[in-house]
Amino acid sequence: MSEITISDFQQLIRRMYFAKDSERGAEATFLWLMEEVGELAAAIRSGTDDELRGEFADVIAWLTTIANIKGIDLTEAVREKYGSGCPGCGLFVCNCPNNIKP
Repeated sequence: MSEITISDFQQLIRRMYFAKDSERGAEATFLWLMEEVGELAAAIRSGTDDELRGEFADVIAWLTTIANIKGIDLTEAVREKYGSGCPGCGLFVCNCPNNIKP
């Protein structure tokens, strides 16, 4: 399988689900995302590698769905926030204190 960029994935999710997702709305879709985050938490505790891969993929897909509904370009958002280094300290290898969320 070839590599997939964030942009490619966002467009793929848009093609597959946008009509259904936009009808459901961001708030209801957020609840689905939270359910998937819970499933990821369970897989982290006691899942197999296959289960982990599946749950990570589901979380990214539902997050991408919400970005599509809200009109957010994820590639642009990631580039703006992290493209110049850590948002806290500005370095590419974070040097923020461990007790501070960058």
